Amino acid sequence: MPETLPTSARIFCIANQKGGVGKTTTSINLAAALAQLGKNVLLVDLDPQGNATMGSGIDKNEAAVNLYQVLIGAADIREARLRSHTGQYDVLPANREMSGAEIDLVQMPGRETRLKQALSSVQDEYDFVLVDCPPTLSLLTLNGLASAHGVIIPMQCEYFALEGLSDLVNTIKRIYRNLNPDLELIGLLRVMYDTRVTLQQQVSAQLEAHFGEKVFQTIVPRNVRLAEAPSHGMPGVVYDRSSRGARAYLAFGEELVRRVGGMAR
Repeated sequence: MPETLPTSARIFCIANQKGGVGKTTTSINLAAALAQLGKNVLLVDLDPQGNATMGSGIDKNEAAVNLYQVLIGAADIREARLRSHTGQYDVLPANREMSGAEIDLVQMPGRETRLKQALSSVQDEYDFVLVDCPPTLSLLTLNGLASAHGVIIPMQCEYFALEGLSDLVNTIKRIYRNLNPDLELIGLLRVMYDTRVTLQQQVSAQLEAHFGEKVFQTIVPRNVRLAEAPSHGMPGVVYDRSSRGARAYLAFGEELVRRVGGMAR
């Protein structure tokens, strides 16, 4: 039987306002890694591109009901969720219809908390809910942050990434003050890391100096097998478990479970 946490799910947003930093790769592989650790996981695809859905082996265009209908109140979350048979976790799928949610939600009451309301009905069924956020501070991203207990920030160790990180941390503080007093920064995950690049080593050291224990010990290397996996509809930790990238995400799953175990509920 899967191990379960003693109370309802921990909800974590995987977020970064900069695009191309590995948010979706992290979301998919962390979900699969946690599933392999015996955890019940729901992956919420908040991005209209639907990459987390496709990377989990689910055809975003074949989903009869998706997260868009859930957010506008046209469907129950249980109708929309699908099983990733490659990753062994559940998915709330997204496709291009999600782009319309930005417009439709504006006129709705509680527009920033629609996802939180939806998740409340299934929260006790999971150990972890991971929310893959779009790379913009949109109404969809606000829904993710308003529903979450914490934020995991995947980032490359590059100069411009530091600038974006400062903006995101300020955003998290504003959401904490105005919308979600439960929100906190869980940690920074260094991804696409190349030990041969001196600048990346320097930025990594800066992160550790400034954020201390908020920087996860796990470092995910740049890895071709992780990049190949989505085209096969499966997480990298399933596609090639022995690859360096897969081993890193499996280690990250274990580190996150340890860290959550030390957090107050």
